[in-house]
Amino acid sequence: MYFGILIALVPLCIGYLIKCKQEKWIAKINQILSWMVYFILFIMGAELAHLDNLATNLQNILFYTVIIFICTFGGNFIFLMLFDLFLPWKTSSANQTFGSRVKMILESLRVFIALVLGFIVGLFPLFVWQYTENIIQVVLVFLLLLIGIQLRSNNISLKQILLNKVGIATTLIVIISTFIGGMVAALLLDLPLRVGLGMSSGFGWYSLSGILMTEAHGAIIGSATFLNDILRELFAIILIPTLIKRYKLTTLGLCGATSMDFTLPMLQKGAGIMIVPPAIVQGFLLTLLMPIFMTLFNYG
Repeated sequence: MYFGILIALVPLCIGYLIKCKQEKWIAKINQILSWMVYFILFIMGAELAHLDNLATNLQNILFYTVIIFICTFGGNFIFLMLFDLFLPWKTSSANQTFGSRVKMILESLRVFIALVLGFIVGLFPLFVWQYTENIIQVVLVFLLLLIGIQLRSNNISLKQILLNKVGIATTLIVIISTFIGGMVAALLLDLPLRVGLGMSSGFGWYSLSGILMTEAHGAIIGSATFLNDILRELFAIILIPTLIKRYKLTTLGLCGATSMDFTLPMLQKGAGIMIVPPAIVQGFLLTLLMPIFMTLFNYG
């Protein structure tokens, strides 16, 4: 139990102690992280190929994904919409077009290509597959170390986080409504509550959530968790242009952890520069809390 918690939290904390100031090194870290995401998904695809009763298990993965996504994303939507209706946040809209939405969706879909390629290669009896578990652990440690460095290098002070009430409010609503949805999904799927909570606590960070849940509960649960989080990102991209002008808090919250990076440009286009600080704070907090919550649910 303690090893599982340490392997997730120690590299993240060590990385957070390292601050990178040079732009070229930050860019290299971002590039390496991007490559590692595709590599992790490739390995996940290979593990799927090694499942017994593959057709039945794929049906289970899709069924789990649909239930967990409806419960968590739907819960987020309802709670955030109520927050938006009773305590609306007024900002000036940027009134810009969203011509890059299709491009962003296509970029997001690249992760499926990595997964499918891994699945295809995994069908071949290669000797390397016997070391998959060790490879995943090494990659996971390195990934979390770099994530910690990336978080620290964003120059977000504790004061900035504590003073940004909007970012903290949306983060709390996302966490609470997601966990409620995860518990409902666990009951519907006849899973232990902690498994449902673990599956729901990715907050859109699909690369790490998938690998952590695969390590703890196997390829079926891990794959369903990954698909749930990638669907969050895709639906957020689709809904931003429709919701951003009238329901800014809802739109921000639905982006989850991606509000700090991938969906940030679209949020800024629709709501103006005022949404950037809470978006970064929300993404930062969810990115920081995600491995903590998931390891506690998996090994606590």
